[in-house]
Amino acid sequence: MFKLYTAPGTCALASHVALEEAGADYTAERLDFKSSQQTTPQYLAVNPKGRVPALVTDRGTLTETPAILAFIASSFPKAELVPDDPFAFAQAQSFNSYLCSTVHINHAHKMRGYRWAADETSFADMKRKVPETMAASFALIERDMLKGPWVMGEQFTICDPYLYTISGWLEGDGVDLAALPKVAAHRKRMEERPAVQKVLAAVKA
Repeated sequence: MFKLYTAPGTCALASHVALEEAGADYTAERLDFKSSQQTTPQYLAVNPKGRVPALVTDRGTLTETPAILAFIASSFPKAELVPDDPFAFAQAQSFNSYLCSTVHINHAHKMRGYRWAADETSFADMKRKVPETMAASFALIERDMLKGPWVMGEQFTICDPYLYTISGWLEGDGVDLAALPKVAAHRKRMEERPAVQKVLAAVKA
């Protein structure tokens, strides 16, 4: 059985949905970021990075969303969460890497400027930039990367819960979802999936 460490409003939602879609045997433990539970010695023993997600397996703990998603897909091949074709699989990894290394970082500038600067006036400047950078990133996704109806086209893959998770931050980042009809339709399509509904109900419980 796997154990997923998660927290509300974080990118860990993508891994949670992927586990459910795969039919994995898992438990989910929610951390309270408001009380800094992610920095306690107990959790740092699990993930020294002090972040989520972290997936505990019988072979050790995995961190970083793209790695966890790829592991889930590889562990449950019958779920067909990645394309069989090596080039298409690399494209899926490229998409998830973009979400991780660029889009998530854009979002994080809103509330975690201290990671990149020491002067608090810089924090405000970073925060002001977030609507612009997030809108630009999602305009690229809308125009060139989201094939439809799913990210990779007709096949639902590990890209879809990740896109769904990060697109859920857009309104809070000051981005008008009306300018992104394909992304908005993708979000609606995701919320119709039983696995997503089950995870959202568990998150809200």
